[in-house]
Parts: sequence; structure tokens; C-alpha cells
Amino acid sequence: MVAGIIFLLLLVLLVGYVITIYNNLVRTRNEVKLAWSNIDVLLVQRHDELPKLVDVCKRYMQHEQETLERVTQARSQVDTARHSGDVGSVSAAEGAMRGSLANLYAVAERYPDLKADTMFRNLSARVSALETAIADRREIYNDAANAQNVRIETFPDAMVAGLFNFAPERLLKFDAAQKTDVDVGLAFSR
Repeated sequence: MVAGIIFLLLLVLLVGYVITIYNNLVRTRNEVKLAWSNIDVLLVQRHDELPKLVDVCKRYMQHEQETLERVTQARSQVDTARHSGDVGSVSAAEGAMRGSLANLYAVAERYPDLKADTMFRNLSARVSALETAIADRREIYNDAANAQNVRIETFPDAMVAGLFNFAPERLLKFDAAQKTDVDVGLAFSR
């Protein structure tokens, strides 16, 4: 009788412990989703601002269609990657976006009237602010993804994670060229 009660008590404690681990894994997984949705909101906002910026530039840069098309293509690539939900694709598309925007701003330097346009200045500032916010949210996302990955790789969480198919989260990584400042001099030499 006493052995049965002890066994039942241990079973209840074990089940409670597994439930606690599962709930903590769900919490960290949801933190990753929240961090990603914060990035996604900013990507959508930037996605909405870029056509306006390109339209303003078109008024002044009639001979720079290739530059404007690169921004439009990069915008499309980011949107496609964002909808796929693949962090690696978003990372690559973001690199292309950063390059096309750097080139656009470098070419805009040759157009004093464009640089003086209030709408261009406001849109440029808005896109730059969104870029900064996206970079900040990348760090938060990577912290949340790393926390989730550590949990599902450590004992005893790894056993519960395996039992309930918790998959590792991909970090939003960037190659060395994407981490460095944009070389505006190189953009002018094109």
C-alpha cells in the first residue's frame, strides 16, 4: 500500500515535471514566433515605403532605370522570402536589398534636386529608421531562437522536445559583407 502511494506520488511528480518542461518549451517557441512577427511587421512597412521612394526618384532619375529596377527586384525578393517563412532566404534577400538601396542612395547623390526634395528626404529617413529597427529586431529574434535551441539541446528538455517534435530555430545570420558599413565610394564607382 505505502509502495503504491509512493509510486503514484513519483508518477505525479514526473508527469508534472514533463508538463513544466513542455510548457517552458512552448513559451520559448512562442517568443521566437513573436520576435519573428516583429521583424515581419517592419519588413512590411519598409515594403510599403520603397515604391514611394522609387516613384520620387523616377521623377529625377530618368536615366537610372537599372538602379530603380534593382531596388524593385530586391523588394520583391524580400517579400517572397518573407512569405516563405525561411529565415535563410530572408537573410539573402536582405543582403540584396541593402546593396540596391546603397546603390540608389549613391546615385541620388548625383541629383541635387532629388536630394533637396522633401519627400525624398522624408522617405529616405523613414527607410533608414526601418532598417535600424529591423537590425535591432534581428538581435532580439536571434536571442529568442538561441534560447529555444539551447533548451531543446539540453537534458532533460531534449527528451521532452524530441517527444513532442520541437525543431531547432534557424538564426538570422549575415555574411561579412552584410555586417560591414556600406562602401559608398564603391557604389559611386559603378
